Amino acid sequence: MSIADKILIENVRDILENGVSDDGMNVRPHWADGSPAYTIKKFGIVNRYNLAEEFPIITLRRTFLKTAVKELLWIWQKKSNNIGDLEAHIWDSWADENGSIGKAYGYQLGVKHRYPEGEFDQVDRVIYDLKNNPSSRRIITNIYNHHDLSEMNLYPCSYSMTFNVSGNRLNAILNQRSQDMLAANNWNVCQYAVLVHMLAQVSGLEVGELVHVIADAHIYDRHVPIITELIEREAYPAPEFIIDKSVTDFYDFTAESFALKNYKYNDDDVKFPVAI
Repeated sequence: MSIADKILIENVRDILENGVSDDGMNVRPHWADGSPAYTIKKFGIVNRYNLAEEFPIITLRRTFLKTAVKELLWIWQKKSNNIGDLEAHIWDSWADENGSIGKAYGYQLGVKHRYPEGEFDQVDRVIYDLKNNPSSRRIITNIYNHHDLSEMNLYPCSYSMTFNVSGNRLNAILNQRSQDMLAANNWNVCQYAVLVHMLAQVSGLEVGELVHVIADAHIYDRHVPIITELIEREAYPAPEFIIDKSVTDFYDFTAESFALKNYKYNDDDVKFPVAI
């Protein structure tokens, strides 16, 4: 099995065996029929993925990498908060009649700030520092802007990235306040693994570790039987990750710049309701 499979299985078993239920509490998420969407959860899960060894994609079921990358580019490259710029329907439930998700995600990354070296948005400042100040311990993005939370249709889940160059390797910490383990765990891991690959390549670095810190790692009540079956499936070795080596500008990457070679996965389809 892939390292990502192993980590997901360990996380899920830990949550199911040692987690805490919020059944009966006043929870915000709900199901399509209006019922409260309760969870069983663990606080403070930390996972480490060595990107130099293996791309962290699960094989227990298929993770649709190309669609995940489209969302990543929508946020980090287009810096958009409008679903009209996203070639997927991931955000439809949180968009208003104009297609906006408010001052969230890409909007926050695109706001420019003044530095001694000039004006940068958060993404361009990261790229600048990786190229010019790789020893810096201040290479951080943060989109959990309290000033704008009231104008966000969904508070950011993956809200902060910390980048650190050790030797010639780019490492990163992804901080996430909340994680739906069935719907989004490997999706987010793959997205930010791709981001580290992108930033490393355009900065002349090699990839190192991605550390994923999850404050509230949870499984929704209606997902428990589904994810219990999922982690008992046959798993396979991780595929080879392919990135277009000719790209030297972060903004020249497209969803077609990435591919997986020999991605074998359990092809039994997994259908599940999504809590809103």
